Amino acid sequence: MPHTDRVKQILSWYPSDNPGTLTNLARLLNTGTLAGTGKLVILPVDQGFEHGPARSFGPNPAGYDPDYHIQLAIESGCNAYAAPLGFLEAVAGKYAGEIPLILKVNNSDSLAKVPHPMSAVTSSVKDAVRLGCTAVGYTIYPGSGARNEQYEDLRDIIAEAKSYGLPTVLWAYPRGSLSKEGETGIDVVAYAAQISAQLGAHVIKVKPPQDHLEQAEAKKAFEKAGIATKTLSDRVREVVRSAFNGKRIVIFSGGEAKGTDALLEEIKQINAGGGFGSIMGRNAFQRPHAESIKLLKDVMAIFAGKA
Repeated sequence: MPHTDRVKQILSWYPSDNPGTLTNLARLLNTGTLAGTGKLVILPVDQGFEHGPARSFGPNPAGYDPDYHIQLAIESGCNAYAAPLGFLEAVAGKYAGEIPLILKVNNSDSLAKVPHPMSAVTSSVKDAVRLGCTAVGYTIYPGSGARNEQYEDLRDIIAEAKSYGLPTVLWAYPRGSLSKEGETGIDVVAYAAQISAQLGAHVIKVKPPQDHLEQAEAKKAFEKAGIATKTLSDRVREVVRSAFNGKRIVIFSGGEAKGTDALLEEIKQINAGGGFGSIMGRNAFQRPHAESIKLLKDVMAIFAGKA
């Protein structure tokens, strides 16, 4: 179908990319309920690897089955479904072409306590091509002592992905030499968004920023510039601005499980601040099926300006 003006505008922000990469980025933007709006709702299910099966799927045992999640993404009208290698290998052939797939190429587990947060590269760009994926996903931990290795690995992954016409979705989760509150402080999240854009990410995933300034020098800069941080919409606006003045797609995670009203209010604030959408895992798939579908559709309605 012809691109909407909004999709054309977003694609124009990536002038160095080849037609293959732009085509796949357009596919993300032109799939599902939000097709053509420039907004995205993605279902990510890497939590089994990251947190363990019982913590992830115990609240809704249907989630132990890989088929459940891709069916949920398709039925609810998501733009894409993201998962590690094993989950995608279990479903890619059965649902080929029904929804864009994003292969999460690095992952970590919660069994080992390591001094420097670092995810292992667990699959490859060639795996993504083999499985018919529309994009690859990767996690960085700005603030970690292992950040240089992460950034260097990412450089090679992005270059290889582009050579195959695949965009990169970058999870940016500051950790390491930061306080727990600082990991989601507005200055830190905005900085992570800037780093992600500078590293060449096409889509940037961050956590909703809190009204906290972690760095003394950043605090001075925020105060001098009069940057508003009191409301979530204010903070989202600053994070989006930090990603090349809004010329990179920035989406926000759902985070820890929370009540429906609180979650939808958060989505409204993200939308009001100019966020491009949401990447929502546990808050969706841990609920009973009908409730999950309704929640995802309600989230999409907010981003579509219908709620």
